[in-house]
Amino acid sequence: MSVLFGIVVGLALGLTGGGGSIFAVPLLIYGLDVAPHGAVAISLGAVAITAAFGAVEGLWRSIVERRAALILAAGGMAAAPVGVMVGDRLSEASVVAAFAALMLCVAARMIWRARTAPQESNIVRARPAPDAASDRGTVCRYSGDGRLRLNAPCSAALMAAGLVVGVLSGLFGVGGGFLIVPALMIVTEMGIHRAVATSLAVITLIGVSGLVSSVFAGREIDWSLTGLFVIGGVLGMAGGRVLARHLAGTTLQLILALAMVTVAVGMLVQNLLVA
Repeated sequence: MSVLFGIVVGLALGLTGGGGSIFAVPLLIYGLDVAPHGAVAISLGAVAITAAFGAVEGLWRSIVERRAALILAAGGMAAAPVGVMVGDRLSEASVVAAFAALMLCVAARMIWRARTAPQESNIVRARPAPDAASDRGTVCRYSGDGRLRLNAPCSAALMAAGLVVGVLSGLFGVGGGFLIVPALMIVTEMGIHRAVATSLAVITLIGVSGLVSSVFAGREIDWSLTGLFVIGGVLGMAGGRVLARHLAGTTLQLILALAMVTVAVGMLVQNLLVA
């Protein structure tokens, strides 16, 4: 079941290009009976390694904006431990309720983007289109040779976005791609292909930071279950890369968003019943 649920998360991440990893925590809690705080820690590790699988391909294709990724990741890695500490001070019921609210927000954004920017629904996070390398975009400003010129306002905006993503990742165990991609496209005006590839590199670094913080915070982590979940995630990501050629689109995006709403409402109802 650990491998199966990992495959589900990997498939969702690979097919949608963002938001798929948010299924990890509810699957761990309700499918594998993992305590919420432990589920967050396991999700951090699984999401980080699954994202790394796609980031490597982005680096190989030279479409990861390394310096922008490092700035964003620096903010996220610094803030992820804060999210872990905040989570340790919240009750498990509070964490579940807040996570369900986050799922509703992500679902709402997916529905909105599917309707206003349907072309983005066809982007696969782990496998950019063949012409993605030609998408230079602009991160604040590029020099004539195509190299990024970072100024203070741009760096500050990227750092701020990283801080927000880091807190959410540490608190809820999510990758944060649903925030990183739009942040990169708004702050830097880079194209979607470059944004999703850069996002994967950021998610990997922030996820590792959150996982290490969880370990030092003394959270109980079932490493064998984590390993199986990661294996499933990588397999799912690989499968998503293939299936996305035929399935990815606005319809799939809407279906996954509705699935998020259903899961979130179920989590809230279950939380109220337990309380």
